[in-house]
Amino acid sequence: MRIMMFGTREDELNAANEWAARNDIEVVFDKGPLTMDNADVLKDFDGVTTSQTAPFDDAIYERLRELGIKQVAQRSAGFDMFNLDKATENGLIISNVPSYSPNAIAEYAVMAAMNIIRNTKMIQNKLKQHDFTWNKAIISKEMRSMTVAIIGTGRIGTITGRILHGFGAKVIGYDLYPNEEAKTFLTYTETLEEAIAQADLISIHMPLTKENHHMFNAELFAKMKKGVFIVNTARGGIVDTKALIDALNSGQVTAVALDTYENEATYFPKDFSDKKVEDEMLLHLIDREDVFISQHIAFYTETAVMNLVEGGLDSVKQVIEMGTCDNRVN
Repeated sequence: MRIMMFGTREDELNAANEWAARNDIEVVFDKGPLTMDNADVLKDFDGVTTSQTAPFDDAIYERLRELGIKQVAQRSAGFDMFNLDKATENGLIISNVPSYSPNAIAEYAVMAAMNIIRNTKMIQNKLKQHDFTWNKAIISKEMRSMTVAIIGTGRIGTITGRILHGFGAKVIGYDLYPNEEAKTFLTYTETLEEAIAQADLISIHMPLTKENHHMFNAELFAKMKKGVFIVNTARGGIVDTKALIDALNSGQVTAVALDTYENEATYFPKDFSDKKVEDEMLLHLIDREDVFISQHIAFYTETAVMNLVEGGLDSVKQVIEMGTCDNRVN
Protein backbone atom coordinates (compact mmCIF):
# COMPACT_ATOMS: atom_id res chain seq x y z
CA MET A 1 0.00 0.00 0.00
CA ARG A 2 1.29 3.47 -0.93
CA ILE A 3 -0.18 6.70 0.43
CA MET A 4 0.59 10.22 -0.78
CA MET A 5 0.53 12.84 1.98
CA PHE A 6 -0.02 16.28 0.44
CA GLY A 7 0.59 19.52 2.32
CA THR A 8 3.14 17.87 4.59
CA ARG A 9 4.78 20.17 7.13
CA GLU A 10 8.05 19.47 8.89
CA ASP A 11 6.26 19.14 12.23
CA GLU A 12 4.19 16.25 10.82
CA LEU A 13 7.08 14.07 9.65
CA ASN A 14 7.86 12.24 12.89
CA ALA A 15 4.25 11.22 13.47
CA ALA A 16 3.82 10.16 9.82
CA ASN A 17 7.03 8.11 9.74
CA GLU A 18 6.16 6.39 13.01
CA TRP A 19 2.67 5.55 11.69
CA ALA A 20 4.16 4.19 8.44
CA ALA A 21 6.63 1.97 10.30
CA ARG A 22 3.98 0.74 12.72
CA ASN A 23 1.59 -0.18 9.89
CA ASP A 24 4.23 -1.35 7.38
CA ILE A 25 2.84 1.09 4.78
CA GLU A 26 4.78 3.42 2.50
CA VAL A 27 3.92 7.09 2.98
CA VAL A 28 5.34 9.60 0.51
CA PHE A 29 5.47 13.30 1.34
CA ASP A 30 4.67 16.34 -0.79
CA LYS A 31 4.90 19.82 0.73
CA GLY A 32 2.42 21.32 -1.73
CA PRO A 33 -1.37 21.01 -1.95
CA LEU A 34 -3.20 18.58 -4.20
CA THR A 35 -4.11 20.36 -7.44
CA MET A 36 -5.04 19.53 -11.03
CA ASP A 37 -1.41 20.20 -11.95
CA ASN A 38 0.01 17.42 -9.76
CA ALA A 39 -2.93 15.02 -9.47
CA ASP A 40 -1.48 12.60 -12.06
CA VAL A 41 1.29 11.59 -9.65
CA LEU A 42 -1.40 9.60 -7.84
CA LYS A 43 -1.54 6.98 -10.59
CA ASP A 44 1.08 5.08 -8.60
CA PHE A 45 -0.69 5.42 -5.23
CA ASP A 46 -3.52 3.69 -3.42
CA GLY A 47 -4.66 6.57 -1.22
CA VAL A 48 -4.25 10.22 -0.41
CA THR A 49 -4.36 12.51 2.61
CA THR A 50 -4.41 16.30 2.40
CA SER A 51 -4.15 19.35 4.61
CA GLN A 52 -6.08 21.59 2.26
CA THR A 53 -7.12 25.16 3.07
CA ALA A 54 -8.32 26.50 -0.30
CA PRO A 55 -11.27 24.93 -2.16
CA PHE A 56 -10.50 22.22 -4.72
CA ASP A 57 -11.05 22.73 -8.43
CA ASP A 58 -14.30 20.88 -9.18
CA ALA A 59 -12.57 19.08 -12.06
CA ILE A 60 -10.25 17.26 -9.67
CA TYR A 61 -12.89 14.84 -8.41
CA GLU A 62 -13.41 13.26 -11.83
CA ARG A 63 -9.65 13.12 -12.37
CA LEU A 64 -9.12 11.31 -9.07
CA ARG A 65 -11.77 8.77 -10.05
CA GLU A 66 -10.01 8.22 -13.39
CA LEU A 67 -6.76 7.62 -11.50
CA GLY A 68 -8.40 4.94 -9.36
CA ILE A 69 -8.39 6.96 -6.14
CA LYS A 70 -11.28 6.07 -3.84
CA GLN A 71 -10.90 8.63 -1.08
CA VAL A 72 -9.37 11.89 0.18
CA ALA A 73 -8.58 12.07 3.91
CA GLN A 74 -8.42 15.66 5.14
CA ARG A 75 -6.18 16.26 8.15
CA SER A 76 -8.49 18.76 9.87
CA ALA A 77 -11.95 18.88 11.41
CA GLY A 78 -13.17 21.32 8.77
CA PHE A 79 -14.08 20.00 5.33
CA ASP A 80 -15.70 23.05 3.74
CA MET A 81 -12.95 23.08 1.09
CA PHE A 82 -14.57 20.04 -0.55
CA ASN A 83 -17.53 19.90 -2.93
CA LEU A 84 -19.12 16.86 -1.32
CA ASP A 85 -21.71 16.47 -4.09
CA LYS A 86 -18.97 16.30 -6.74
CA ALA A 87 -16.97 13.89 -4.61
CA THR A 88 -19.96 11.59 -4.14
CA GLU A 89 -20.80 11.71 -7.86
CA ASN A 90 -17.30 10.41 -8.55
CA GLY A 91 -17.32 7.71 -5.90
CA LEU A 92 -14.87 9.47 -3.58
CA ILE A 93 -15.10 9.10 0.18
CA ILE A 94 -14.14 12.35 1.93
CA SER A 95 -13.11 12.11 5.57
CA ASN A 96 -11.96 14.49 8.28
CA VAL A 97 -10.50 14.23 11.77
CA PRO A 98 -13.40 15.47 13.90
CA SER A 99 -11.63 15.37 17.26
CA TYR A 100 -7.87 15.67 17.49
CA SER A 101 -7.38 17.87 20.54
CA PRO A 102 -10.41 19.90 21.53
CA ASN A 103 -8.49 21.06 24.60
CA ALA A 104 -5.92 22.82 22.40
CA ILE A 105 -8.53 24.99 20.70
CA ALA A 106 -10.52 25.55 23.88
CA GLU A 107 -7.44 26.70 25.77
CA TYR A 108 -6.53 29.05 22.93
CA ALA A 109 -10.07 30.48 22.86
CA VAL A 110 -9.86 31.24 26.58
CA MET A 111 -6.40 32.78 26.17
CA ALA A 112 -7.67 34.94 23.30
CA ALA A 113 -10.70 36.00 25.32
CA MET A 114 -8.50 37.05 28.23
CA ASN A 115 -6.26 39.03 25.87
CA ILE A 116 -9.08 41.15 24.49
CA ILE A 117 -10.83 41.59 27.84
CA ARG A 118 -7.60 42.68 29.54
CA ASN A 119 -6.58 44.99 26.64
CA THR A 120 -3.26 43.21 26.24
CA LYS A 121 -2.51 44.50 22.74
CA MET A 122 -3.13 48.11 23.78
CA ILE A 123 -1.04 47.70 26.92
CA GLN A 124 1.88 46.27 24.96
CA ASN A 125 1.68 49.07 22.40
CA LYS A 126 1.76 51.67 25.19
CA LEU A 127 4.79 49.97 26.73
CA LYS A 128 6.62 50.14 23.40
CA GLN A 129 5.93 53.90 23.43
CA HIS A 130 7.25 54.05 27.04
CA ASP A 131 3.81 55.10 28.26
CA PHE A 132 3.65 53.38 31.65
CA THR A 133 0.53 55.13 32.95
CA TRP A 134 -2.66 53.58 34.24
CA ASN A 135 -5.64 55.09 32.48
CA LYS A 136 -9.24 54.44 31.57
CA ALA A 137 -8.34 53.19 28.08
CA ILE A 138 -6.70 50.05 29.49
CA ILE A 139 -8.87 49.34 32.53
CA SER A 140 -10.61 45.97 32.14
CA LYS A 141 -13.44 43.77 33.32
CA GLU A 142 -13.06 40.58 35.34
CA MET A 143 -14.23 37.32 33.83
CA ARG A 144 -16.22 36.44 36.94
CA SER A 145 -18.40 39.52 36.36
CA MET A 146 -19.34 38.49 32.82
CA THR A 147 -22.00 36.40 31.11
CA VAL A 148 -20.43 34.20 28.45
CA ALA A 149 -22.39 32.73 25.53
CA ILE A 150 -20.95 29.56 23.99
CA ILE A 151 -22.34 29.25 20.47
CA GLY A 152 -21.94 25.61 19.55
CA THR A 153 -21.51 23.19 22.45
CA GLY A 154 -19.68 20.31 20.86
CA ARG A 155 -16.38 19.07 22.23
CA ILE A 156 -14.49 22.37 21.88
CA GLY A 157 -17.34 24.62 22.96
CA THR A 158 -18.06 22.46 26.00
CA ILE A 159 -14.45 22.52 27.20
CA THR A 160 -14.23 26.28 26.59
CA GLY A 161 -17.40 26.83 28.60
CA ARG A 162 -16.20 24.65 31.44
CA ILE A 163 -12.90 26.57 31.72
CA LEU A 164 -14.68 29.94 31.71
CA HIS A 165 -17.14 28.66 34.30
CA GLY A 166 -14.08 27.88 36.40
CA PHE A 167 -13.16 31.56 36.23
CA GLY A 168 -16.52 32.31 37.83
CA ALA A 169 -18.34 33.51 34.71
CA LYS A 170 -22.03 32.85 34.19
CA VAL A 171 -22.11 30.58 31.13
CA ILE A 172 -25.06 30.22 28.76
CA GLY A 173 -25.14 28.29 25.52
CA TYR A 174 -26.92 27.83 22.24
CA ASP A 175 -26.85 24.73 20.05
CA LEU A 176 -29.42 23.02 17.86
CA TYR A 177 -28.48 19.80 19.65
CA PRO A 178 -27.95 20.51 23.39
CA ASN A 179 -25.18 18.61 25.12
CA GLU A 180 -26.11 16.87 28.36
CA GLU A 181 -22.56 17.19 29.69
CA ALA A 182 -22.60 20.95 29.10
CA LYS A 183 -25.80 21.32 31.10
CA THR A 184 -23.79 20.68 34.28
CA PHE A 185 -22.26 24.17 34.05
CA LEU A 186 -24.28 26.21 31.53
CA THR A 187 -27.88 27.13 30.81
CA TYR A 188 -29.19 26.74 27.27
CA THR A 189 -31.26 29.43 25.58
CA GLU A 190 -34.01 28.64 23.11
CA THR A 191 -32.60 30.86 20.36
CA LEU A 192 -29.30 32.28 19.20
CA GLU A 193 -30.71 35.79 19.55
CA GLU A 194 -31.58 35.19 23.20
CA ALA A 195 -28.03 34.03 23.92
CA ILE A 196 -26.21 36.88 22.21
CA ALA A 197 -28.52 39.51 23.73
CA GLN A 198 -27.45 38.49 27.27
CA ALA A 199 -23.75 37.97 26.64
CA ASP A 200 -20.79 40.15 27.57
CA LEU A 201 -18.53 37.66 25.77
CA ILE A 202 -19.48 35.44 22.83
CA SER A 203 -17.33 32.46 21.85
CA ILE A 204 -18.10 30.80 18.50
CA HIS A 205 -17.61 27.03 18.09
CA MET A 206 -19.63 25.93 15.05
CA PRO A 207 -18.60 24.21 11.82
CA LEU A 208 -19.11 26.28 8.66
CA THR A 209 -22.12 25.21 6.60
CA LYS A 210 -24.09 26.73 3.72
CA GLU A 211 -26.76 27.68 6.24
CA ASN A 212 -24.54 29.60 8.69
CA HIS A 213 -22.26 31.44 6.26
CA HIS A 214 -22.14 35.07 7.52
CA MET A 215 -24.53 34.18 10.34
CA PHE A 216 -22.75 36.84 12.39
CA ASN A 217 -23.78 39.78 10.23
CA ALA A 218 -24.86 43.38 10.74
CA GLU A 219 -28.35 42.34 11.79
CA LEU A 220 -27.05 39.97 14.46
CA PHE A 221 -24.40 42.40 15.74
CA ALA A 222 -27.17 44.97 16.25
CA LYS A 223 -29.01 42.54 18.56
CA MET A 224 -26.00 42.06 20.84
CA LYS A 225 -25.38 43.86 24.10
CA LYS A 226 -23.47 47.06 23.35
CA GLY A 227 -19.77 46.67 24.09
CA VAL A 228 -19.70 42.88 23.66
CA PHE A 229 -16.47 40.91 23.20
CA ILE A 230 -16.34 38.18 20.52
CA VAL A 231 -14.00 35.20 20.02
CA ASN A 232 -14.02 33.11 16.83
CA THR A 233 -11.81 30.02 16.78
CA ALA A 234 -14.23 28.14 14.51
CA ARG A 235 -14.45 29.13 10.83
CA GLY A 236 -13.91 32.55 9.28
CA GLY A 237 -16.91 32.37 6.96
CA ILE A 238 -19.32 32.33 9.89
CA VAL A 239 -18.53 36.04 10.44
CA ASP A 240 -19.19 38.83 7.95
CA THR A 241 -15.88 40.65 8.41
CA LYS A 242 -17.03 43.94 6.89
CA ALA A 243 -20.03 44.03 9.24
CA LEU A 244 -17.73 43.14 12.15
CA ILE A 245 -15.43 46.07 11.38
CA ASP A 246 -18.47 48.37 11.26
CA ALA A 247 -19.59 47.04 14.65
CA LEU A 248 -16.13 47.68 16.10
CA ASN A 249 -16.09 51.21 14.70
CA SER A 250 -19.50 51.99 16.22
CA GLY A 251 -18.60 50.54 19.63
CA GLN A 252 -21.28 47.87 19.39
CA VAL A 253 -18.41 45.36 19.66
CA THR A 254 -15.58 46.39 22.02
CA ALA A 255 -12.97 43.93 20.77
CA VAL A 256 -12.69 40.67 18.87
CA ALA A 257 -10.30 37.72 18.81
CA LEU A 258 -10.07 35.95 15.46
CA ASP A 259 -8.11 32.78 14.87
CA THR A 260 -9.93 32.40 11.55
CA TYR A 261 -10.65 34.85 8.75
CA GLU A 262 -13.09 34.34 5.90
CA ASN A 263 -10.48 35.06 3.19
CA GLU A 264 -7.59 33.30 4.92
CA ALA A 265 -6.88 30.58 2.34
CA THR A 266 -4.47 32.76 0.35
CA TYR A 267 -2.37 33.59 3.40
CA PHE A 268 -2.77 31.06 6.24
CA PRO A 269 -0.46 29.24 6.98
CA LYS A 270 2.06 30.70 4.53
CA ASP A 271 5.11 32.95 4.91
CA PHE A 272 4.48 36.38 3.41
CA SER A 273 7.37 38.11 5.17
CA ASP A 274 9.01 38.79 1.82
CA LYS A 275 5.81 39.20 -0.21
CA LYS A 276 3.10 41.83 -0.42
CA VAL A 277 -0.18 41.13 1.32
CA GLU A 278 -2.86 42.35 -1.07
CA ASP A 279 -5.82 41.85 1.27
CA GLU A 280 -6.50 45.31 2.70
CA MET A 281 -9.14 44.03 5.10
CA LEU A 282 -6.70 41.53 6.62
CA LEU A 283 -4.05 44.23 7.00
CA HIS A 284 -6.64 46.47 8.66
CA LEU A 285 -7.53 43.74 11.18
CA ILE A 286 -3.85 43.15 11.99
CA ASP A 287 -3.29 46.86 12.62
CA ARG A 288 -6.26 47.43 14.92
CA GLU A 289 -5.69 47.54 18.69
CA ASP A 290 -9.16 46.11 19.30
CA VAL A 291 -8.49 42.99 17.19
CA PHE A 292 -6.44 40.01 18.37
CA ILE A 293 -5.85 37.99 15.20
CA SER A 294 -3.82 34.83 14.57
CA GLN A 295 -3.19 32.53 11.63
CA HIS A 296 -5.64 29.68 12.34
CA ILE A 297 -3.23 28.31 14.92
CA ALA A 298 -5.48 27.51 17.90
CA PHE A 299 -5.17 23.77 17.26
CA TYR A 300 -1.38 23.85 16.96
CA THR A 301 0.02 21.68 19.73
CA GLU A 302 2.22 18.58 19.59
CA THR A 303 -0.68 16.37 20.63
CA ALA A 304 -3.03 17.81 18.02
CA VAL A 305 -0.53 17.46 15.16
CA MET A 306 0.12 13.80 16.03
CA ASN A 307 -3.61 13.04 16.22
CA LEU A 308 -4.33 14.81 12.92
CA VAL A 309 -1.61 12.89 11.07
CA GLU A 310 -2.64 9.55 12.53
CA GLY A 311 -6.34 10.27 12.04
CA GLY A 312 -5.89 11.13 8.38
CA LEU A 313 -3.70 8.12 7.64
CA ASP A 314 -6.00 5.78 9.58
CA SER A 315 -8.92 6.90 7.38
CA VAL A 316 -6.96 6.21 4.20
CA LYS A 317 -6.09 2.71 5.43
CA GLN A 318 -9.69 1.98 6.45
CA VAL A 319 -11.13 2.94 3.05
CA ILE A 320 -8.55 0.93 1.14
CA GLU A 321 -9.03 -2.15 3.32
CA MET A 322 -12.76 -1.95 4.17
CA GLY A 323 -14.34 0.34 1.57
CA THR A 324 -15.35 2.99 4.11
CA CYS A 325 -14.05 4.73 7.24
CA ASP A 326 -15.29 5.91 10.61
CA ASN A 327 -14.86 9.60 9.82
CA ARG A 328 -16.38 9.88 6.35
CA VAL A 329 -18.40 13.06 5.81
CA ASN A 330 -20.25 12.20 2.58
